[in-house]
Formats: sequence, structure tokens, C-alpha cells
Amino acid sequence: MPPETAEMEGVMTVLAPHAAAVETLRAPTAAERFGVVEKPDLSFTPDIARETEHLYEKVKQFIPAFEWPVYAPYVAAINRLKKERGAVILAHNYQTPEIFHCVADIVGDSLQLARDATKVDAEIIIQCGVHFMAETSKLLNPEKTVLIPDSRAGCSLSDSITGEDVRLLKQRYPGVPVVTYVNTSADVKAETDICCTSSNVLAVVESLESDTVLCIPDEYLALNVARQTNKKILTWKGHCEVHERFTAAELLSYKEAHPGIEIIGHPECHPDVIEVCDFAGSTSGMINYVKDHRPSRVLLVTECSMASNIQAELPGVDFVKPCNLCPHMKRITLPKILDSLVSMTEEVLVDPAIAGRARLAVERMVNLKQ
Repeated sequence: MPPETAEMEGVMTVLAPHAAAVETLRAPTAAERFGVVEKPDLSFTPDIARETEHLYEKVKQFIPAFEWPVYAPYVAAINRLKKERGAVILAHNYQTPEIFHCVADIVGDSLQLARDATKVDAEIIIQCGVHFMAETSKLLNPEKTVLIPDSRAGCSLSDSITGEDVRLLKQRYPGVPVVTYVNTSADVKAETDICCTSSNVLAVVESLESDTVLCIPDEYLALNVARQTNKKILTWKGHCEVHERFTAAELLSYKEAHPGIEIIGHPECHPDVIEVCDFAGSTSGMINYVKDHRPSRVLLVTECSMASNIQAELPGVDFVKPCNLCPHMKRITLPKILDSLVSMTEEVLVDPAIAGRARLAVERMVNLKQ
């Protein structure tokens, strides 16, 4: 009987094997691959107090003693479960102290985390940062399972540009190499010649033979690097919602109120802000400056959790904090990290159609000799 004249029952008989085949092509989820475990008891007991006592010493200046019983059970549970799962936790400098100092295995800025992600032996990576960072870890570790505790942890810079925007820019400026900040989606990276971070943007720009370079999407980062190179820098009007809020007038008022204070800025700030800073650099550059120079009083022009994380290691330095919080970074919390380990969510996947090209742009940056 021709298929077009088959009865409905016959049609279902023909289609059923195909439907089953389609079902088998679905990749198993992280929860299916690793299983879901029971959520641990989160009571604060004498054993938990002893187990976490050395960690509380690192953060006691930021977390009052009466609050630690809330944090400690999560810290203990996360540290136990990550070992059982064979997981490693990567945390950006903007994470809160209880994450940065108490559960993270690897900490750093975007470039450092990108590099360290390639050296991780663990089968599971928990990315405590924003979504583009988790995507970058997945690009560099395609065979590993990458989880982010909250997929809503986005980035204003990443949201400012799309892959289609980059394609249109390349049509407008044919032959001009594209340098893209890592604070972008994989779709954008896939249209890029090479990625950069705030710590290596100048080296990346100088490595290109062209005398004109598209440096996107952070306009202020591009304008600040333009001051340091003879190349013509083309920009895009993307901004970090944390760093764009700082003003030169605000910083000058701090200098007036705190004579002798050293102000250290991030290159995602407006050039006028950088002009009044005593030093400007990436998050790792800012940290190294404070550790090397040990100013008696300092103001970090960046996300304020970073000052707390450095202060934990440098108690002799007085940090003045004009606290601008990143609402996206603060979506990552101890309860959400624990949930990721318990239920193996939320898994970060990158479309294979763009992953290869995006990975190449990131690898060019990671492998750049500086």
C-alpha cells in the first residue's frame, strides 16, 4: 500500500521507529550523566564549626560571627561535594569573599580563568562568574561539563553586541582585523579574529599587522588603548554598567577628602576617569599593584567585592570603597553553587556550528606570546 493511502494506524507504525531514533539522538543531560544526589543537611553543628574554622579566619572581617553559622554549612557541603563529584570551582575576582576565599579552587580575572580552564583535570567545571566566562570555559574544554550556578548572570557588555553586528562591521570595514573583548557571547567571538582582555588588549592590538583595528565592544577600553598605540582604533558603544558609573569629579572628591590616597582604575572606565587615577590596569594588574606597592590607603575603581578579596590578604592596607556592585556577579551565591553540585545544573552548551570559530579566537589570545 502506498504511504499516501495508508491508514492512520499504518502511518503511526511507519513513523514510530523514526521517532524513537530521533529520541536516541538527544544528548544526555549533565544530571543524567552524573546523577542527582540528595541535598545535604545544612545544620550548623560543632563538627561544621571545626571543619570551617580555618576558612572563617580568612573572611571574618567581612562576615560577622553571628552570620557565619548561615554560611558555614554551605561552605562545608560544597567543599565535600565538589570532591565527590570530581569538580573544580573557578571564581572571578568580583565574587563575594565567602565564595572567593572559602570554596573556589581557582580565582582570577577573565584572562587568568581562561588560561587556567585549559589546565583543569577535573571532569566538571563550576564557573562562578558571568555567562560569557562559562561559555569561554566550555569553548576551551569542549569535552568537559561546564555548569554555571545561575544562567541569568549576564553582562551589559556582552548584551551590547551580537554576531550580526560584527558581520555588518566587517562589511563596512573590509579587511580590518577584529579584536573582541572576552566579555562577549560565543556568537560574537565566532566572528572575531582574536579575543582580548583588559590585561592584554594592548599586546593583542600591537600583534596585528594592520594599522587599523576594530576593538569591540567596550568603547572606553578601546579609547584607553588608543592612547597607547599608533594604530587607528575603531570602537563600538558598549559599556560596563559598573565601571561607566564612575566619574572623574567623584574621584577628585575622594582625593580631596582623603589626602595621600592612591586611586587605581580599571580600563573599562571613561578616559577622563583614568586620567585622574594613579595607576590603571586589569583586575589582576590592580591586585598586583596593591600587593607590590602596599599603599597605606587605596581606592579601587572597580566592582567593590574585589577590594574585600584583596583586603583579606592585605590587612594593613586601608581600602576606601565607592561600592559599585555588579548585579550579575551577585546572582552567584553559595546556595546556588550547592544546587549546581547536587542537581548538575545549569549546564553551559555552545552551538557546534559556532563553537569551532569562537574557540579559535580565544585560543589565539591565550597562546599569544607577551
